[in-house]
Amino acid sequence: MHLLARLLTPFMALAAMALALPARADALIDNVNGMTLDEKGQVVRFTGLMINREGKISLILKSGERRPKKADWKLDMGGKTLVPGMIDAHGHVMGLGAQLLRLDLSETNSLDEALAKIRTYAASNPNKWILGGGWNQERWKLGRFPTAAELDAAVSDRPVWLERVDGHAGWANSRAIAAGNVTAATKDPNGGRIERADGKPAGVFVDGAMALITRNIPAPTPREQNAAFLAAQEKLFSLGVTTAADMGTSLADWMTYRRMGDLGLLKMRILSYASGIDTALAVGGQGPTPWLYADRLRMGGIKLYADGALGSRGAWLKADYADAPGNKGLPFLNDDQLLNMMIRGSMDGFQIAVHAIGDRANQQVLDAIEVLSDTYKDRRWRIEHAQIVDPKDLPRFGKFGTIASMQPVHQTSDMHMAEARLGAARLGGAYAWRSMLQNGARLAFGSDFPVESPDPWAGWAASFTRQDASGQPFGGWRPEEAVTREQGWAGFTIGAAYAGMAEDRIGRIALGMRADFLILDRDPLLASPGDLRATKVIETWVGGDRVWQRK
Repeated sequence: MHLLARLLTPFMALAAMALALPARADALIDNVNGMTLDEKGQVVRFTGLMINREGKISLILKSGERRPKKADWKLDMGGKTLVPGMIDAHGHVMGLGAQLLRLDLSETNSLDEALAKIRTYAASNPNKWILGGGWNQERWKLGRFPTAAELDAAVSDRPVWLERVDGHAGWANSRAIAAGNVTAATKDPNGGRIERADGKPAGVFVDGAMALITRNIPAPTPREQNAAFLAAQEKLFSLGVTTAADMGTSLADWMTYRRMGDLGLLKMRILSYASGIDTALAVGGQGPTPWLYADRLRMGGIKLYADGALGSRGAWLKADYADAPGNKGLPFLNDDQLLNMMIRGSMDGFQIAVHAIGDRANQQVLDAIEVLSDTYKDRRWRIEHAQIVDPKDLPRFGKFGTIASMQPVHQTSDMHMAEARLGAARLGGAYAWRSMLQNGARLAFGSDFPVESPDPWAGWAASFTRQDASGQPFGGWRPEEAVTREQGWAGFTIGAAYAGMAEDRIGRIALGMRADFLILDRDPLLASPGDLRATKVIETWVGGDRVWQRK
């Protein structure tokens, strides 16, 4: 069976299952252990809810209250837990789909293991290019980047391009380097770096240098794009993610979402942030698009980049890397360029979200926000990641209501690497969630999938423990920056909705809101951190429709 047909099959089955329930009728979801946060972040409990024909919540019922008789149909959930759908405030939908369908090295623990997996994949996939990603030289304990020669030993008959886990570096074999016409004479592009050995390209291309290779890769067909989207959507539903902020939507991505919407296959909600100003204007024309497909799709913002990633030493720092003297990372734009791009997007009403990981990059974005805030009021400026911030810059996040869009799982993945990159003395503003809140910033949580797993339960657990899945380190890494359990939940619900300018539609169970909710196998407010990580989603509902059910 063709790959797309295989991916469509479960959705057709789900559509048939949904048709077993009267469509767009007044529904009663009863006998639940219901919980949500209100708009102030306080826990509200209930035992039933009514959904109207528009897929919105029309009534919230508490224990002992009389149930309405007007329901066209009702479901008794047997006391199972019901919570709002989780919102991932920073992900890459098509990137996740591509990862699910391509070579995935994210679970490899050594270079040799990765090379063995690459050989096996290449033997069974006669593609013109071998594409994939997820590798991490830190996890491999390699102490350096891998090389083209090592990749050649696995595949030498066609080009291979494998992106690092953070998406800010790529590993190419000699065929891919030759396809890009990259030689010893090729200069590093702005905002990028070619790793070299004896003056020649060594095989890894960082940030802006990645385009030297990627511009030669054949674009995926619309059919392949459709398959990738459907794979990503099913994965997200299985984990309880009903909405994702898509950071860096391309024109091809947008066309895929529109195709899926037109076909009735766009079930999740996508808060789209365009990959630059040109894309935003090509899609929106003079400003953000309207909400489409019953609030399932809107391009309301623009994604910009100030720097690269910490793992590849592309994050822009104020001082040298502790483990690489003379290297401060890479700024993508100078101050005037960033300011001009933010002005251009703001003039047409787009929300601006800027990727900034290093302390110097965060300062640059905060400087631009300070300049722009006198002209553009209440724009909900977003800084994506905000991983390493100079402590003296932390109060500046709250000054203009800047949203810190952060990913708890980055802290648990990066903590040892961050110590090596920065040294203990410079960790005062690292992954500083509690400090962000204390300084008046708005906090939104996500995963940065597919850099990390889109599992929100792991992210929620990390937010209030500062520990990884094995419970390490004891007491948490820099535990003074942990948030409360409820604040962590808010980051994945009301905080993420606010960050996406969608708080009047999604993020909580309340009258008039879209009926996006999950049925879980446990109470997440009572579960231990380990049990919270093990949460299983039984059913996922979007807009009053059951879109996924555990088999």
